[in-house]
Amino acid sequence: MAVHPIEYRYGTTKMRHVWSEEHRLWRIADAEIALAKAEAMHGMIPEDDASLILEKAHNVSLDRVKEIEAEISHDMMAIVSGISEVCGEAGRWVHYGATSNDILDTATGLQLKDALDLIEEKLFLLLEALLQRAESTKHLVCIARTHGQHGVPMTYGLRFAIWASEIGRHIDRLHETRQRVCVGQLTGAVGTQAALGALGPQVQESMMKYLSLVPVDVSNQVIQRDRYAEYFCLLAQIATTLDKIGIEIRSLQRTEIGEVEEAFGKKQVGSSTMPHKRNPIKSEQVCGLARVIRSAVEPAFQNNTLWDERDLTNSSCERVLFPEASILCDHILNVMVTIIENLHIKEDRVLANLSMLHGVNMAESVMIELTKRGMSRQVAHEVIRTASMDALADNKPLYEILSENKEVTALVSKDEIEKLLDPRAYIGTAVEQVERVVLKLRKMKKE
Repeated sequence: MAVHPIEYRYGTTKMRHVWSEEHRLWRIADAEIALAKAEAMHGMIPEDDASLILEKAHNVSLDRVKEIEAEISHDMMAIVSGISEVCGEAGRWVHYGATSNDILDTATGLQLKDALDLIEEKLFLLLEALLQRAESTKHLVCIARTHGQHGVPMTYGLRFAIWASEIGRHIDRLHETRQRVCVGQLTGAVGTQAALGALGPQVQESMMKYLSLVPVDVSNQVIQRDRYAEYFCLLAQIATTLDKIGIEIRSLQRTEIGEVEEAFGKKQVGSSTMPHKRNPIKSEQVCGLARVIRSAVEPAFQNNTLWDERDLTNSSCERVLFPEASILCDHILNVMVTIIENLHIKEDRVLANLSMLHGVNMAESVMIELTKRGMSRQVAHEVIRTASMDALADNKPLYEILSENKEVTALVSKDEIEKLLDPRAYIGTAVEQVERVVLKLRKMKKE
């Protein structure tokens, strides 16, 4: 019976598989195989036995491992026993010179490698969706808002480019994080490699090379959890960007604004009682699950404060954190790709909102021009501020108020005022910025 929603509602098949019991066992077997191969390479165990472990280790049964664990109450030793059984005589060398977390943490490094590959793939999909939107809307002028109030104009392309740039930074972060997170160790009971002797460093190096993992420089019984905390911080960063995009889409889909709308199926139901509703439920789901992903950061930090050379407080916590945060992050990335690819932009509403204040939001344009023509910037600010307040109070176009102001018309003609109040003429370098960002991020994709 399924209990957690990641078992039946959220997540992709691939990411669920990465954190499944079966895949975890497979990755542990990979670590044991790599250990045997490395030890044989350095003459510590017979080459034939290492080859047999390579051939047989993946035949270990999850059911058999659970059966053994029920008897001995030690998960790693149950796996060692299970693998040893299927390897016959060669089983005597399974786990030789290792402690539990040499294998468990190394297996986690392999799972993190798998998970980061999937997350990177989704980040690039979202990046492409945002870049396509940025290109297609780079000339679409819209009202910008600060403090929830109308500001000067911008373009939709600039908005999409800002989001794309942030996703690009997450891809950079992922690449940087990978080398510190996808690591393994073979350091023994408390980190001294005493059971391996003088060959310990070379065996560890060979083992990790076989697994394509980075070996730790130094360790105690466990890989230090600052590495894993960095992984959860990366997921939280990604989730927060998606949260931000989701919030903006939800805001722009408000009835009063109505500039964008999530795709809505022909038979989709918006409300059980209000038949007319078309709710931004996908964006709301992203925003909601982002909270859960961010909640993993604090326990991840606490997992780094273990007693002495280790205790077990991190173990139970990580069994929950890794699958939950990874699966949910992968899920909301997938959802956001769908949202962006199918987002409907209502250009009539964009235009209506752009002209809603009858030019008042273009006050800065006139202020700047007056300053260029000789008026003090502070005086120009007060003149235009007063005119704007009058326009709002009297519900008149700003053009009418300014056209009657002699301080203004002494420096700027009425025709010039009209041009200065045209939103399309006041988007600065927005188009060029979008084109530059698109070019830069498309190069990242090729690399």
